[in-house]
Amino acid sequence: MTEYAHLLPPSWKAIVTDWLAEDTPSFDWGGYVVGEAHREAFLLGKGKTTAVLAGVPFVDEIFAQLDCQVEWHMKEGDSFEPVKRVATVRGKARLLLLGERVALNVLARCSGIATKSKRFKDIARANGYKGVIAGTRKTTPGFRIVEKYGMLVGGIDPHRNDLSSMIMLKDNHIWSSGSITAAITQAREVGGFSLLLDVEVTSEAEADEAIEAGADIIMLDNFEGEALISTATRLKERWNGKRKFLIETSGGIEEDNLRERAINEVDILSTSAIHQSVQHIDFSLKLQAPKKDI
Repeated sequence: MTEYAHLLPPSWKAIVTDWLAEDTPSFDWGGYVVGEAHREAFLLGKGKTTAVLAGVPFVDEIFAQLDCQVEWHMKEGDSFEPVKRVATVRGKARLLLLGERVALNVLARCSGIATKSKRFKDIARANGYKGVIAGTRKTTPGFRIVEKYGMLVGGIDPHRNDLSSMIMLKDNHIWSSGSITAAITQAREVGGFSLLLDVEVTSEAEADEAIEAGADIIMLDNFEGEALISTATRLKERWNGKRKFLIETSGGIEEDNLRERAINEVDILSTSAIHQSVQHIDFSLKLQAPKKDI
């Protein structure tokens, strides 16, 4: 199976260098105390619930830049029950501790997102939903690649990666342009054929206008319950054979209302609940005492 790490761009290792520089901008006082004796450390997955391991390539690179080696005892994307030794890290004590907090922070957040993503997917699939479950662009500046990576490992669609990878027209774009049709026309003139165009609408009439103007995806923002089902159904029936488009639902989707929003009249369900304010997974790195000669 191809690894998700193969998706990472050439620039990602420079980000790791920046993380390490941020965490130790000057003297390493604690490192002075422990010195450079070779040590072995256990990377433990803790917490209180079943979790998904995600963030392996980032942890590997953090320690590689510190001349340490990581041996993983489980595959990325697998679930584990705490407490679990997920990896063993070997290197000089000072260097192990230089990478400790950076690695744990990245692993905690990436695994937290993967765990929540998998839970959302499992709930939706158990409810019979066959469409796409996606995240959003509401990610942490400078940390997007890790958060999007966690969504992939958790089994969901990361949605657009940035403003350049898709045309999404929301209320501010439409108000500024004067109408949905005007906004779509202007966007198509410069975006060309290769970019999908996703338009946020707040009514069925707006959805009809967006479809007529050539939108690829219609985002029914904050539609719920019967209004979501009936609107999606009527739009597909009315435009059947005339226009091709997907219907997306977004806005206020949480774990407790996921079942009522995960309906097959909708093609895409997008939510920031899988990557904003998610519970991090607790990990710790414990240096082991040197083995005594017998």
